[in-house]
Amino acid sequence: MFAMTRRAVQGAFYLAASGLAAAATVAPPAAAPSPFMSLLQVLFGLAVVLGAIVGMAWLFKRLSGGMLGASNRLKVVSGTMVGPKERVVIVELEGEWLVLGVTPQQVNLLSKLPRPEGAETEAAPPTEPFARWLKAAMDKSRNGKAGPR
Repeated sequence: MFAMTRRAVQGAFYLAASGLAAAATVAPPAAAPSPFMSLLQVLFGLAVVLGAIVGMAWLFKRLSGGMLGASNRLKVVSGTMVGPKERVVIVELEGEWLVLGVTPQQVNLLSKLPRPEGAETEAAPPTEPFARWLKAAMDKSRNGKAGPR
């Protein structure tokens, strides 16, 4: 009985191996694509991926409505750091100023104040934009390495 099973397995293996060999010899060899077509295929794939990213961003913006800060009802008036990860922030909401304590774990309402009469309608820009500070630091670094003047 063992010999019969062994012979059947050997026969099946032989048929499978000969079928693979026949399939390998029957299939024509594939021609190598030209470099231009490969480049065209890569550029097309890149365009599809970039188009999908832009489309998803547009769709997300459209579906989110005004949830991403597009609302004019709430605006940050001022803020200051009081610790490594703690801030005190003044937020204007419908003509009222809210003084908030902000930590990484929570936001606490510290005080409510009516909007002062002399307050600016637009939030003041930061005193020193980061780009200007970085350019000045880089210029100072380059001038320092150039040698004494």
